[in-house]
Amino acid sequence: MTLTEPSASPGQHPGADPMAAAHLYRLAFGFVHSQVIHAAARLRLPDELAARPLTTGELAERTGTHAPTLRRLLRALASIGVVEESASGTFRLTGVGEALRSDVPGSVRPMLMPYFDEVIWASWGKFLDSVRTGLPSVETVAGRPVFEHFADDPEKGAEFHAAMAVSAAAEAWSLARSYDFAEVETVVDVGGGSGALLAGLLSHHAHLRGVLFDTPSGVRDAPARLAAAGVADRCVIEGGDFFTSVPAGGDRYVIKSVLHDWDDESCAALVRRCGEAMAEGGRVLIVEIVAPPVADTGTDPFLAVSDLNLLVLTRGRERTEAEFAGLLASAGLRLMGIGEPIGYSGYRVIEACAADE
Repeated sequence: MTLTEPSASPGQHPGADPMAAAHLYRLAFGFVHSQVIHAAARLRLPDELAARPLTTGELAERTGTHAPTLRRLLRALASIGVVEESASGTFRLTGVGEALRSDVPGSVRPMLMPYFDEVIWASWGKFLDSVRTGLPSVETVAGRPVFEHFADDPEKGAEFHAAMAVSAAAEAWSLARSYDFAEVETVVDVGGGSGALLAGLLSHHAHLRGVLFDTPSGVRDAPARLAAAGVADRCVIEGGDFFTSVPAGGDRYVIKSVLHDWDDESCAALVRRCGEAMAEGGRVLIVEIVAPPVADTGTDPFLAVSDLNLLVLTRGRERTEAEFAGLLASAGLRLMGIGEPIGYSGYRVIEACAADE
């Protein structure tokens, strides 16, 4: 399809700007690029190309795909800079494509895989329903909440927890350096999954002891991760329901990327449990994106996409400073302050103490 400069008679509206129309066209068909990247990751094409360039035939044999069709996929991957084709017809991985390998530190592959789950993809197809109702379309598609969907399928659940671990590990060192843990003895990571965040904190601060708390399925891979980080001897792992109770006696209760998954009532219950359980002088540290005030139109794309993803998949949302303050107050806590953005994704540390402190 070719977009051409529209012609107009004198006095007639010239129509849409061709450059603007082309820009919107590319945006609207972004779903094609999404699936092209997903196919490359699912077939592990970047892993196959890690050692040396390969021909389409060689890649087709290694991946069990139809060679002429794979050639079309490779052409699309080349168009977005994931691979490059040589004059001899071989394909090599680019720097962008390296980030899709499964065996490199900082790979984005684990972060992508859960979002191309068939149910999640279909839920985005029902996005307009979420806009009309304010409810997550995934519950219509899957017939249950998204966390139940992942919990009931071990393979899908493993992909989901791997994605969360990548995010947690990426922010762990930033949090460890940006927040003063010098006088802290015990950190309780609430909803910490496999322990990537806690492992980073304990590795950075040798004096800290940790408690990892999540659902039994959430902490299933934690022993291996904590052992690999060399901090298993300083960490206790517990499974349970954080809406009901959390481990008692901690000095800092870290809640990262959890509250934005839930409605206000659920969040208040979780935070209240932390406030009730923490030691005297304890603090709750919420690590999340802080949305700008409604009147601020300078919303960054990462925040906007994250917020809509939460709409489709959960009953939560990204919250403003005022919304966090209100949520904490309803849980019997007081907002002490919000730190500067940490890490690449702009998370911030929202610190709270007992309301009467």
